[in-house]
Amino acid sequence: MSRRVRISASEARRIALAASAFDRERPGAQPDARHFRRVIDTLGLLQLDFVNVLVPAHFLVLWSRLGAYDRARLEDFVYGCGDFTEQWAHEASIVPAGHWRLLAHRREAWEPWKNNPILRLDTRAEYLDAVLEQVREQGALTSQDLPPVPGPKRNPGDWHRSVPRWALEYHFARGDLAVQRRLPNFQRVYDLPERVLSERHLACDVGREEADRELLRRAAGALGVATRHDLADYYRMSPRDAQPRIDELVDSGDLSPVAVEGWDEQAYLSRDARFPRSIPGASLLSPFDPVVWYRPRAERLFDFHYRIEIYVPESKRKWGYYVLPFRVGDDIMARVDLKAERGSGQLLVRHAYAEDGHDDGATAAALAEELRGLANWLELDALDVHAHNAFSKRLEKLV
Repeated sequence: MSRRVRISASEARRIALAASAFDRERPGAQPDARHFRRVIDTLGLLQLDFVNVLVPAHFLVLWSRLGAYDRARLEDFVYGCGDFTEQWAHEASIVPAGHWRLLAHRREAWEPWKNNPILRLDTRAEYLDAVLEQVREQGALTSQDLPPVPGPKRNPGDWHRSVPRWALEYHFARGDLAVQRRLPNFQRVYDLPERVLSERHLACDVGREEADRELLRRAAGALGVATRHDLADYYRMSPRDAQPRIDELVDSGDLSPVAVEGWDEQAYLSRDARFPRSIPGASLLSPFDPVVWYRPRAERLFDFHYRIEIYVPESKRKWGYYVLPFRVGDDIMARVDLKAERGSGQLLVRHAYAEDGHDDGATAAALAEELRGLANWLELDALDVHAHNAFSKRLEKLV
């Protein structure tokens, strides 16, 4: 591992992007299982999000690195090869199956949300036992396969899930059930862990400190260079709990302290960090891409202030409803608000903005090419740019 004690801001960006699998061009041929495995193993997880304004966000994470691929082929690989599973990691995520053991202490400590309707069932214990028994006897099932149960009166703010679904999610969070696959409507199919995962992954003999240390080591590998808060956020630990494990990784040589130009916090460099001279290509990024999902890190790395405005009233939005950052090389050059209008077969560019200090012409040309590729992948026949500023007007002419 390099014993660098100081790195520049531009080096930090390239290190971070290389660690996140952006250090090579997209494959020239149709991506296959080898490519899917490389990306997920490199990132350590794939955060799931099924908001379908454009395409579910986790599909976009693979698009950013691989370009056009067969989504059905990805799902067959992830849920069929036995090497990956779903778990609560950063959020609900696809993770390598070996993470099941590393996250065991999280499942053991899990407590249901205080407004979980299951907690308000008078026969809670009996009902939860009956759900598990039905899975044991009948095999994999969805919430639709369980008999309906009248739930308690909903309070304002309660999630609109059926009681059977809450019960299955309860058992999933505790590790009594695992996700076997997803249906085309994205619904989870649950089964017993021993029927989903191999025995070697189910042996939960990893203590909490060892597990957290390994998760932080993997987070460091996926980030390249990171602060304590960056590392802790990756698998949702508290910075206070993470710091002793980070110190141990420094002692073991897995991490080395480093100062990064412009960063106020102590940074740590992964033993596996690469120092590429440049980062190739351009790509739109999912709002839940590891490069930008921790907003303070995105601002520190790219001087890019990013917030999701889905839940912001329209009149108060600054950038748009579903806004994606656009990376060119080792920088974020623009942001674009996209929507897939499947009925009319159009990819709508509702808003587009170049970031300050970037060449509008070069950025617009690169973005136009990316949007054409994205539209083709989503089987949308046309691009419709809503021209409302100088950059979007230039983009409109190029698509």
